[in-house]
Amino acid sequence: MTEAISQPHRPDPVPAPLKGERDLFTKFDPLIQQRRELLESGLADPFAMVMEKVLSPVTAICNGRETILLGTYNYMGMTFDPDVIAAGKTALEDFGSGTTGSRVLNGTYAVHRDVEEALREFYGMDHAMVFSTGYQANLGIISTIAGKGDYIVLDIDSHASIWDGCALGQAEVVPFKHNDIEAMEKRLKRIPAEAGKLVILEGVYSMLGDVAPLQEMVKVAKANGAMVLVDEAHSMGFIGPNGRGVAEDVGVIDDVDFIVGTFSKSVGTVGGFCVSNHPKFDIMRLVCRPYVFTASLPPSVVATAATSIRKLMHAADKRAHLWANSRRLHAGLQELGFQLGTKTPQSAIIAVLMPDLERGAAMWNALLREGLYVNLARPPATPANVTLLRCSLCAEHTQEQVSDILEMFEKAGKAVGII
Repeated sequence: MTEAISQPHRPDPVPAPLKGERDLFTKFDPLIQQRRELLESGLADPFAMVMEKVLSPVTAICNGRETILLGTYNYMGMTFDPDVIAAGKTALEDFGSGTTGSRVLNGTYAVHRDVEEALREFYGMDHAMVFSTGYQANLGIISTIAGKGDYIVLDIDSHASIWDGCALGQAEVVPFKHNDIEAMEKRLKRIPAEAGKLVILEGVYSMLGDVAPLQEMVKVAKANGAMVLVDEAHSMGFIGPNGRGVAEDVGVIDDVDFIVGTFSKSVGTVGGFCVSNHPKFDIMRLVCRPYVFTASLPPSVVATAATSIRKLMHAADKRAHLWANSRRLHAGLQELGFQLGTKTPQSAIIAVLMPDLERGAAMWNALLREGLYVNLARPPATPANVTLLRCSLCAEHTQEQVSDILEMFEKAGKAVGII
């Protein structure tokens, strides 16, 4: 097997629009030019990497060589769990490859009801609603419960799906500085008392891996008459005594009105969900457009999700091992001299800050040559205009692999001049 990085696809030259014609792609020209310059420097495209074969939750064949995966959201390593795979195979044989319909028509099978029951069991909530993706869960729930005339108060670093849900629902959006309790409270107090108010927070923020001060924020929201939605996409499965996320960990899960999450991270498949104790929540199945007008998930997908969720209820040992991995990698990278996104490990995400996009891309390429895959994240997806390498640890990473990862970072960092 070769260690060479395959040559990336070179984008074609951008033709100039004809005189008098409006080119709808003109607004993307700066990004196209930036990407072209990056590839012309001889680097592989960090946003077009292909895994030729996945060997396990933490290894794959990339560019012809075995590579450690440190850039997936497979936090609990459930993608190759034998029980999860067996459940998917059985459902595929029993129900076929897909439903070809919406949940409100012909798209609800027994396995869809079962995965919602698994979510109710996992969270101890009265209601659970499953969407085809985590993006659609935020898009659907937010746009339906907060509409024109209502107010949404949200963290400025919220995920794109949250912002898009706000836009779709046409509520008045009031952002506040990241994790700033005082700023959130000031904005809530300016909203008319009689208006509908929704505060949206995330348990773990996906770029830096930092945790929200949910205990204080939920208290402030409730004191000001707001409902609270918490996106626990990056904390479900391993944060909290039972893996229910940051809200459980800080003791406010019973005060949160809606918890949104995804199956594409700790659960190890695809799909999104919302759980709630609100007595009227079930009406959402008839009024939430991204739920009503989308084909339901294939039976094999929801069967794997249900099995995985039930196993996560009893995954204390995996959670402990993942935390040990996070603490060790965070401390090791700090000792090597890398600048990290958080002073202490707060989640399974460790962000390694880069001086700029060019050196970030060079570092990404150097790590891939060493046999390590991470995520290169760039503005506008990242906060404060920062370029970073995002490391997402897995409960299946061994101690030896963490040692190897640190050695790879040291070699690549010195080669590129980051450390």
